Amino acid sequence: MEMLYPIFVKLAGRLCLVVGGGQVAERKVGSLLECGARVIVVSPEVTPAIKEWADQGKLELRRRAYHTSDLAGVFLVFAATNRSEINRQVTEDCLARNLAVNVADDPDACNFYVPSVIRRGKLAIAVSTGGASPALAARIRRLLERQFGPEYQEFMEILADVRSQVLQDVTDIEQRRKIFSHLVESDIIELLRNKEYDQVKERIKNAYCGYRR
Repeated sequence: MEMLYPIFVKLAGRLCLVVGGGQVAERKVGSLLECGARVIVVSPEVTPAIKEWADQGKLELRRRAYHTSDLAGVFLVFAATNRSEINRQVTEDCLARNLAVNVADDPDACNFYVPSVIRRGKLAIAVSTGGASPALAARIRRLLERQFGPEYQEFMEILADVRSQVLQDVTDIEQRRKIFSHLVESDIIELLRNKEYDQVKERIKNAYCGYRR
């Protein structure tokens, strides 16, 4: 059984290519733009959303058929056309150049998969079935979305702020660990869910002052 190595990639400023201009390509482009990637779309026809992004200068649109030269300087490639022969050509060209390529609806041709993702601010939870069943990954994602609600985004922001302050004020590594552990194991999530913000502030104060030296 082939095992996948899970990884989160920084795409800010990275050049990514999407070959195709339909709904699948649109979803890929939207996710890439969300992560700050520089995006090139190659397709004779594109959805209104892709055209609008191009008009706004958010991506480079090449309204023509795919050329091998489109791969120059790219980091990630998505083959997302509705023509298998084009997707196959893109894949072959990428593999010959050791490029990471994802092919829509053809998991065997991919050398990386895009997981189903839940985002709560800086918190990202990814679910993958290794291309075996995107529908199951989506179902699991929906279950997790109910478990990890919007309060987790608030919690992440709190943890980031406290961590920055603790790293500045607390020199002892063990004391830092205790503060972070105390916060994570506290009932702050439940308090945020119930919008009891005064209690949240009290928990943070207790955790910070209780262990600070």
